[in-house]
Order: sequence, then structure tokens, then C-alpha cells
Amino acid sequence: MFRWNLNRLCGGEEKRVGTRTVFVGHRHASETEAYVEQKYCDNRIISSKYTVWNFLPKNLFEQFRRIANFYFLIIFLVQVIVDTPTSPITSGLPLFFVITVTAIKQGYEDWLRHRADSEVNKSSVFLVENAKQVKKDSEKIKVGDIVEVKADETFPCDLIFLASSNDDGTCYVTTASLDGESNFKTHYAVRDTTVLCTDKDIDSLTATIECEQPQPDLYKFVGRINIYRSNQEPVARSLGPENLLLKGATLKNTKKIYGVAVYTGMETKMALNYQGKSQKRSAVEKSINAFLIVYLCILLSKATVCTTMKYIWQNNPFNDEPWYNQKTQKERETFKILRMFTDFLSFMVLFNFIIPVSMYVTVEMQKFLGSFFISWDKEMYDEEIREGALVNTSDLNEELGQVEYVFTDKTGTLTENSMKFIECSIDGHKYKEGISEVDGFSHTDGPRKYYGKAEKCREELFLRALCLCHTVQIKEGDNVDGLMVHSERRCTYISSSPDEIALVKGAKKYGFTFLGLENDYMKVKNQKNETEMYQLLHILNFDPVRRRMSVIVRTSTGKFFLFCKGADSSIFPRVQQDEIQQTKVHVERNAMDGYRTLCVAFKELTQDNYDKIDRQLDEAKMALQDREEKMARIFDDIETDMHLIGATAVEDRLQEHAAETIEALQAAGMKIWVLTGDKMETAKSTCYASRLFQTNTELLELTTKTMGDSERKEDRLHELLLEYHKKLLQDFPKNKGNLKRSWTVGQEYGLIIDGSTLSLILNPSQDSSSSHYKSIFLQICLKCAAVLCCRMAPLQKAQIVRMVKNTKGNPITLSVGDGANDVSMILEAHVGIGIKGKEGRQAARNSDYAVPKFKHLRKLLLAHGHLYYVRIAHLVQYFFYKNLCFILPQFLYQFFCGFSQQPLYDAAYLTMYNICFTSLPILAYSLLEQHINIETLTSDPRLYMKISDNAMLQWKPFLYWTFLGAFEGLVFFFGVYFLFQNSSLEDNGKVFGNWTFGTIVFTILVFTVTLKLALDTRFWTWMNHFVIWGSLAFYVFFSFFWGGIIWPFLKQQRMYFVFAHMVMSVSTWLAIVLLIFISLFPDILLVVFKNAKRKNHQKKLSNRKESDSLSSRPSVRPLLLRTFSDESNVL
Repeated sequence: MFRWNLNRLCGGEEKRVGTRTVFVGHRHASETEAYVEQKYCDNRIISSKYTVWNFLPKNLFEQFRRIANFYFLIIFLVQVIVDTPTSPITSGLPLFFVITVTAIKQGYEDWLRHRADSEVNKSSVFLVENAKQVKKDSEKIKVGDIVEVKADETFPCDLIFLASSNDDGTCYVTTASLDGESNFKTHYAVRDTTVLCTDKDIDSLTATIECEQPQPDLYKFVGRINIYRSNQEPVARSLGPENLLLKGATLKNTKKIYGVAVYTGMETKMALNYQGKSQKRSAVEKSINAFLIVYLCILLSKATVCTTMKYIWQNNPFNDEPWYNQKTQKERETFKILRMFTDFLSFMVLFNFIIPVSMYVTVEMQKFLGSFFISWDKEMYDEEIREGALVNTSDLNEELGQVEYVFTDKTGTLTENSMKFIECSIDGHKYKEGISEVDGFSHTDGPRKYYGKAEKCREELFLRALCLCHTVQIKEGDNVDGLMVHSERRCTYISSSPDEIALVKGAKKYGFTFLGLENDYMKVKNQKNETEMYQLLHILNFDPVRRRMSVIVRTSTGKFFLFCKGADSSIFPRVQQDEIQQTKVHVERNAMDGYRTLCVAFKELTQDNYDKIDRQLDEAKMALQDREEKMARIFDDIETDMHLIGATAVEDRLQEHAAETIEALQAAGMKIWVLTGDKMETAKSTCYASRLFQTNTELLELTTKTMGDSERKEDRLHELLLEYHKKLLQDFPKNKGNLKRSWTVGQEYGLIIDGSTLSLILNPSQDSSSSHYKSIFLQICLKCAAVLCCRMAPLQKAQIVRMVKNTKGNPITLSVGDGANDVSMILEAHVGIGIKGKEGRQAARNSDYAVPKFKHLRKLLLAHGHLYYVRIAHLVQYFFYKNLCFILPQFLYQFFCGFSQQPLYDAAYLTMYNICFTSLPILAYSLLEQHINIETLTSDPRLYMKISDNAMLQWKPFLYWTFLGAFEGLVFFFGVYFLFQNSSLEDNGKVFGNWTFGTIVFTILVFTVTLKLALDTRFWTWMNHFVIWGSLAFYVFFSFFWGGIIWPFLKQQRMYFVFAHMVMSVSTWLAIVLLIFISLFPDILLVVFKNAKRKNHQKKLSNRKESDSLSSRPSVRPLLLRTFSDESNVL
């Protein structure tokens, strides 16, 4: 049901699926009209995947969709149906173990979801029925019920806000559980219902609500309420997101509210935004599938060879039917082709252990358990927010070690998103605070900076605009002993945007203080300590397309003003052109210094103008269809012919160690692209400060500035593309296409492109040859050391990531961001990283990994990513290797037993080899191994390049491991075979048989593959010692135990005292030790060679560090000291 709803409603964010009518309190408006109650879902939340009844079939179906599990199921069925040489238990038990472990893990996770659902569904809520409060379980709420919610309680469903304990009909909520934003948000009750503050009053309300059907966007809601009063015409009021209280949000600073349920259960916006686990798949899984195909081919080849050789062998009648083993009549009458097919299946069963079924469950356990090391890393814990790293998807741990392209947001990711008001410009005059305040605002004392002054009335108009044009709210502090003096000092500004708070605080420094909103009136204290009142008539909210917001207010004298603030690109075309130049100079200079700039404009409205605007806005707000589009058109008409007052500059500081992190990632061979919605100059300055661009980096620009104002911008764009492409080809003349890691040599180039130019490239007009130029653009990007994309819309960020991701070679991409506008690129990249920043937690919730700060990316990739990749690559290769060692002697044995399908090993050994004897050592290795210590990995980023391009899972290392397995398998078999030239291995002349032969081979096998892992281990812990030596001890103990008892459930007691007799032979001991040494001799030589090479490398590294410390790179100039001289780097 949940998935069906999600698919039905999330097909398109803008898609509307009809409307619904809700009767408040289940009272229909008219007694005479027919009333057909609509059916809506109840308020139960179901996030679980299984029920008691469907768990077994559903889970089994999902597990057997995995190829390896399905393959072993087929093998098991063949063993049950066909007379095969091994017991069905040998395949069935490992398969059962894998299926059971996976089912227990998934069942436990689902049980936790069931428990969480039950806590929510059984929580108590209060409904208003018949003018009384009724206590019920949350799951029993129905659409139309009136719900009472008290302070610090969460909303049990999506409610339309009707009334609150506050006289002005407002309430404050936090949506941390929805989007992570901890700031208070103000919601407003319907104007005509604010007075209904008691159970009796609210129960008397007769109203209907018409609204859109459920859809997942948290920030959109379209509806209207019709209020019916006796003997009066119905009153219709518009409803928007400010009237909707979302399930999961928490009521704050308000004693109680009343609301009517409109969306319940799985139709609430929170449920529709539920994100299942990421469906991303790592490159390691693709390598595993390729290796599985190779080993499946080896299996088929072995079975084919043995089947063919069996019938060649049986061409001799004596071999086919010896005197001591006569065939039955049924066997003689069986078709030869059918016999050949059954023999082929029997050999498949005999050799099927070459396919490592337990590898999948080991890989899953390694990923799941390994992800805890990221969460537990104390160096990635941030004291400020008291949180550490978070792993949302453990399937991609090893992908962190393969990243080639990093796409990062700027604001809140590279910078702190902690805004500080720096300066402003009014009518071209600069106002900047010195040690104290500014001369321009003459009420202050202390040192001043003289930049010239605007007129006094213009100064005041500008500061009033800062105090009025925002959505900031005030959180009151507690008064002490009833004193009200200086109470404003205990007031805290709260807003969803840090910029707005910085601007309001900036105005406060200069004498204009915003005192809050009360009954639709905004209070402002001016420089003379007089309180001014402005009636707030309309808010034209900010959106990323318009890139501005406005308010319409009425002064105490009855004048109407529109104040607007926004990006210069959205304000300048809407103001008088002769006013732009004097402010534009300041805006560009501030942007070059790395500040965030906003322009402020106003216009005075006549009564007629306002009446027309008011009527248009009311009509648009009442629309149920296409409300956003209609509102946008009206906003566009209103915000024209304005007058520019000035501009502001706000500083967003670079995050701690952001520059060092970028340098380290670049040294590791990664290309870093910054994708931001900021101005080019601001973003470019940040890129210099963060060392993305070096002083010797030659910048290539594809922006509106370099395109000029020509009518045929596409022609100019194509000229620039060809010019840059030609220049880059001169510097990379003989590059063979491997651009991923070769850019660090020679002249560095950086590319800057803005959103409008990118649109021309990605979405050109129909008459242009787009594909060719898109290809040229991509080649330019790939040859640049760093790329800055500014003025980017969220969709364009995702387009950029997709473009690079789909290039030749499919490079691994990583996106990192902190805001809701970064979610699209985080979901698009192979690996998505969310920063737990101040723009909410949407990025962190939708990411694969979340970290507190950008600097933590260094350790996450260079240390954790490197180690995870090395560990899992070794795990995969080791599994294939040890299974080849296991099955090759079985294959060779067929040449000495007449291809009779006689097993070399006992069924117990076949069953327990992968489950018990060799599973724990490799699991411990894959969790704990550090072939290079973490400090070295983080301090020397170049080590990251050694494992790039999936280096350890390429065909060359795979063939090395395969040949190693084949060599050791040959040593095991033929070493023991030559030992058995004289089958009397004891002094008493007792002859050893085929089960002793197989047991000796198996003993050498278990010891060799386990000691091989011990040789590969560089980082020993007590756990490694325990599982390695413990596994060997367990094998010896099990062999004594298995062969020391006559088991009543076995038909043949073929292993009785075999192991005990075997270890009594001195020659057997000698052979075991000698063959283990011969098998491991190549590895011992390799370890000695690697140790010598490592010591030599460490000596060179220490010498290089000494030389680096003598000629260390000078630190980059601070952001605020950067000047226009950096423009000289532009081509």
C-alpha cells in the first residue's frame, strides 16, 4: 500500500491528482444537500516491509532473486532429484545458513520498524467531539476530526490550523524531524477562526475545506476553506503552506492549538517523503559479477571435461562394466544422452563449491559492521552540534575509495553559513562599521570612517527597508522579577535564513530595531527611540526562480510601500536604469571580496494600485489549480518600476580547514567542481581562498560577461568553446584520452561557467548543432584542474553531475552539499555526502553519508574510503582463491578414480569449509586490516591514487590470485599423491585409504589458506589472533570429534578414526609441513620484497618531508585581503 501510494503521488512533484473536500468535525454544510462521505485512509503509519504472514514467502522471493542463491538452490534440487556423488546437505546447509542469516538481519530491521510504527500509532491524542475532549489512539484519527495539540507535542497528522492560545492566531513550530531545520517557523490560523479558542467554540464551527490531493512537497499546499454561518453568505478564505501543520513537526512556545485533519496516515507529507534505502550499486559488485561469470565458465568447463573423459574411459568394456560392479538392467536400458546429462549435472554438483555462496553474506556483514567505524570515529565528531558522522547507506563504503570527481556546494559547505553584516551602500555611498559605528548614522559615538553620506531620509528609508522586508520572528526571553526594562536584549531573532537575521541585526547596529510582529503590525524602533507601526498587508515570498522577496506595508499616515530585496541580477532589470551604476560598483567590489550581496529597492503605491494588487492576489490565492504559476505572474507584475536604494554586503566565512581539505583531495587525484547559486565574483573569490584556484591557474570564462550583449549569443559561445578547446589541445597534444589523473602536470586551467551559459549548451535552440559543442564543452571541463559553476539552479547541478557521470570510463562521482537545493545532485552522484549544516537536514537525510563539516571529507575519503576498498577487494579475491584451491584437487582426483564422481573430501568438510573453517579470519581481516596506518593515509594523499580506477579488482590481480590458487591446488594434490606412492605410512604397515588421502589434502588446504591470510595481515589485533589461530584449532578439534564417534544417523562411518590415525604418522606430519611451506613460498618471497620496498619508500618519504618543511608553500592570502589583481588571471 505504501509503495503504491508513493509511486502514484511522486510521479511528478508538480502533478495534481484532483481535489478533496473535508467536512470540519464531520458536519456537512447543508441539511438539504446530499452528503456522500468520502473514503480516506486511517492514521496508521506503516513503514515496515513485512507482516507475520508474508515475511517468509516475500523474503525468500527477494533472496532468490540474487543469482548466486538461485544457482545454489538449483544445485540443491539437482542433488535431491538426481543420484549425485555428494549429499544434498553439502549444498543445502551453506545455502540455508546464508538465507537464514540474511533473513534474521532483515527480519530484525523490520521488527524495529514495526516497533517504531506501534509507538507512533498507539500514542495518545485529544480530539474535540460534541464540545468535549476525547482521548484516543493516534491511529484512530480520521480526516475531518478536530485535534487539540499542546506545547512540545508533535502533530499526529497533517492539520489545517484553526485557532491557538495566542490572541493573534499564530503558533511556532519546529520541523527538525522533517527537514532538520531547528529554527522556529511561524504558522497562521485562518483569519475567521482565530477567536474559536475553546472546545465549545471550535465544535460549533461549520466549514468545508477544499484542497489538493496528497503530494510529497513539504513546502507546497493549495486549498481554501468555506465557513458557513447562519443567515449569512459563506465566507471563503485561501489556504497555503503557512496554514498547514505537518505531521512530525513540534509545537513550540504556544500553549495549545486546534486543527482539523486533512491528510492522515500514509497520505501525510512525512509518509510520502519516506526514503527507502539507496538503490546505488558499487563498482565492486560489478567486478564480483564479472568474476562469477569467469568461475562459472571454469565450472562448466570442468564438468564438460570430466563428462567427456568419463565416456572416453568407458569405451573400454572392462572399465565400463568391471566384474565386481555389474550394471543393473535399468542402467543398461537408460538412454545414453540422458545418462550423459545426469553425469554432467553430477559433476556440476561435485565442483559447485568453486562458486562462493557464502561470499555474499560475508560482504554484507563486512559492509554493515564496517559502517560503524565511520559513525564511531571521534575525529569526525563535532562538539558544536554534538553530532558525529552518519551512515545512511553501508552498501557504498568501498566506493569512497574510488572517487574521481567531487562536486561541492559553496554556501554552508565550503563556508560556515554564519552570516555577519559587513557594510552597505546607500545611493552609491559606502557605509562600513569601524571600531564602533559609522559616521553616516550619526547617532553613534566613537571612531568613524568617512565615505561621504547619502541624504538622511534615504538612510532612514534604507534601514526601514531592512527592518520590514523579511520573515524574521522574535523569540521572547523570560522576564526577571517582572521587570520589562531592556527586555529586548533577551529577544532572539529566528528565521529560516541566516542572511535575514544578519540584515536585521545590521539595521539594529545603526539605530533601527525590529521589535516584532503583533496583530499584522510590524513594530520598528527608530534612531530617536520612537516606535513606528507598519501594517503588514502582503508578503511576496522568496523563491529560487525570482531570487527576491517583497513586502507591502501601510504606514501610520496611510501611505502604501513595497520593499523588495534580492540578487542584483533580479533587481537591476526592475529599477530605474540611471540609479544602477553607482550601486553596481559597490556590489561588484563586495563580490570580489567574497561577500554575499543583496540589493534593496522600493516603490510607493497609490490606493488604486494597492486595491488592484490586493484583488489580484486574493483571486490567485483562492485558486486550487496552478496557484503557484498565477502568483508568480502577479509577483512579476508588481515588482516593476522600483527605485534602487542601495545594497548590503554580508560575510560568510570559509569553514575551518576547508582549504587544506581541497588541497589534499586534489593531491589525491580528484577533480573538484564547485556548483553554487552565488554570484560569479563571490564564488571566484571563495575558490581562491579555498585554494581551488591557485595564483598560477589560468581561468577560462564562459559567462554572460564574456558572451557580451550580441543577439546571437550561441555563435559567440561556439567561438569561445573552439578557442578554449584549441588552447587546451596545445597543452595536452598527445594525451591518450586518460584525463582522469593526468591533469596535475604542466599548466593548470580553471573553468568558470554560469547557469545561463550552461543552459545554452545543454538546452540550445533547435537550429544549432548542439551535440558537437556539448562534446567540446565536456572535453574542456575534463581537461581543467578545477571548474566553478555559478548561478546554478538545483536541476542544473544534477545535470552537470549526470553529464560527467556518463562520460567515457564512467568515473566515480561524489556530491557534497548542505541544503535542500543540493539534494538533486546528491541523489544523482554515485556517492552523496550531506553536511549537517544550518540550512536544514534535507541534504543529510537524502545522502548516503552525512558529516558535520567539510574538513571531515578528508579522512572519510583518504582513510576510511581507502581502507574499505582495499579490505573488500582483498575479501573478494581471497574468496575466489580459496574456493579454487578447494575444488581443483577434487577435479584432479577424477583422473585417478575413473571419473566416477567419487568425492575427495568428506561431506562434513564440504559443508563446513566456507561456513566455519575459513569464514571468520577473512571477516575479521576485512573489518580491521590497516595495511597503511590512518595517519599516513591522511597525511600523504598520493597513496589514494594507487588504488584508483578499481586497481585491485582488475583482471591482472584477479588472474594473479587465480594462478596462485591453481598453483597451490596442484601442490596440495600432487604433493600428497607422491607421498602415497607407498600407501603404508605407519611403522606397523597399515595401509591408508582414499579418505585419509582426502583428509590430508583438506588439512593442508585449511592451514595454507588461513596462513596465507596471516601473511597478508599487516595490522594485528587480539581479534585477528583469536579468529585465525582459533579457526585452525577448531578444525583440528572438529576433525577429532567427527572421527572419534560412531554417528547413528550416518549410513557409512567412513571417517571413523581417520584423522586420529593420520596424525600418528610422522611422514604425514612432514608432508603437511613441507607442502604448506612450498605453497606459501611465493607469498613469503613477495612479503620480503614488499617489506624492503616499503622501508625504502618510507626513507624517501621522510627525506621529502624534510625538504618540504624547508620550502613550504606560502599560505594563501586571507579572503578579505584579495584585490582586483586576481582578474589578471582571466583569459
